[in-house]
Amino acid sequence: MALNIIDLIKGQLGPALISQAATQYGESESGISKAISGLLPAVVGGMANNAEKPGVLDAVMGASSNGMLANLLGGTSNNSLITTVLAAIFGDKVADIVNAVSTFSGVNNSTSSSLLNMVTGATLGSVGKYASDNNIGASGITSLLQDQKGIVSSLLPAGLSLASLGVGNMFGAPEAEKVTVSSYDQPKVEVNRGGDTHSHPTPDNNNNEGGSIWKWLLPLLLLGLAGWFLWNNYNKDKTDEVVTTDNTEMVADSTDNMVNDSAMMATPVKEVTDIDLNGKMIKGYANGMEASMINFLKSDSYKNAADDAALKDTWYNFDNVNFKIGSATELEAGSEGQIQNLAEILKAYPDTKIKIGGYTDMTGDAAQNKDLSQKRADFIKSELGKLGVAAQVVGAEGYGSEFAKVPATASNDERAEDRKMAVRFTK
Repeated sequence: MALNIIDLIKGQLGPALISQAATQYGESESGISKAISGLLPAVVGGMANNAEKPGVLDAVMGASSNGMLANLLGGTSNNSLITTVLAAIFGDKVADIVNAVSTFSGVNNSTSSSLLNMVTGATLGSVGKYASDNNIGASGITSLLQDQKGIVSSLLPAGLSLASLGVGNMFGAPEAEKVTVSSYDQPKVEVNRGGDTHSHPTPDNNNNEGGSIWKWLLPLLLLGLAGWFLWNNYNKDKTDEVVTTDNTEMVADSTDNMVNDSAMMATPVKEVTDIDLNGKMIKGYANGMEASMINFLKSDSYKNAADDAALKDTWYNFDNVNFKIGSATELEAGSEGQIQNLAEILKAYPDTKIKIGGYTDMTGDAAQNKDLSQKRADFIKSELGKLGVAAQVVGAEGYGSEFAKVPATASNDERAEDRKMAVRFTK
């Protein structure tokens, strides 16, 4: 199975960066996330379709030594490599893409343009780092990029299309379905897939104008369905339940595809709010890890637990601690805040003890996965020690894929539930 480049890049565009971008640009986190979800497949598709162009290859190879990933938010606006790549893959369509994504996501054009640079920088940096780490040369990079062809139409979010981006069918995606009338006045749907056209008869229609009716009725039906889908998603609750009651629910990173702990772009953006810690306010997600742990402690459930056996099955997933790709000692910007919050909770309840757990999915080498998850658990334990609560962190264990449930053959989004760090109370 070919490497999915988007899996690499999503690790660089996690919740911490989205939150920082929303603050810097004065936009909502949901708007930033929505814009990125449209820009990312478009940029990857554009690079895939122009993989042989010298400007694209030079930019990818130069990105590994450019330090681009270290400052995605502030260092991509005037980067010559990014400018070169955007011109190579989109030509004079850059403004059209910016406008379309701005309209789709609700962010202003200036923000959409900055996010396009940021996403392009994350793409160049991620692919460049992967190529450097795996000793891949120019021909290998070209093949890697070309393997991504055709992904744009399947990964663009609902409500955004190649046509709305102003780039038509430039990425080699399947053409849209079209309705024709056969010689027997029977409407047929012709679907063009990679050059092969398949005709599927629709139910008989004795009206000789049946074909013309479908020509205007089908687009209206599709438009109505798209509007209904967007409206329902817009009103969907943006919070996720984070407390699990089974060890197999906890997840961490996989070293096979080097995807980090960041939430996938399809995950609804959570709301950051003030959480009351015995009169002291800390920032965290509504119904997130901190709020759930504090509620548990305030209920005296920890105090009344007879022994460790009464606590061992309730874990709390870290929902804002993200490691850099392939690293066990480097956190994404903004991740320190949740570790500091956890230390504050422990200080507020000095008799409380916890254990850190690290888990991976089933992909990759099992021994390497377990080693990475152990090192990450140890790192969080060490960071908490530096914050003055070492005595309350009594354990850190990396289980690798031991408790993973989702098969390695499943999609990356499905396997995401087996990739996170977690914490539980212990006696």
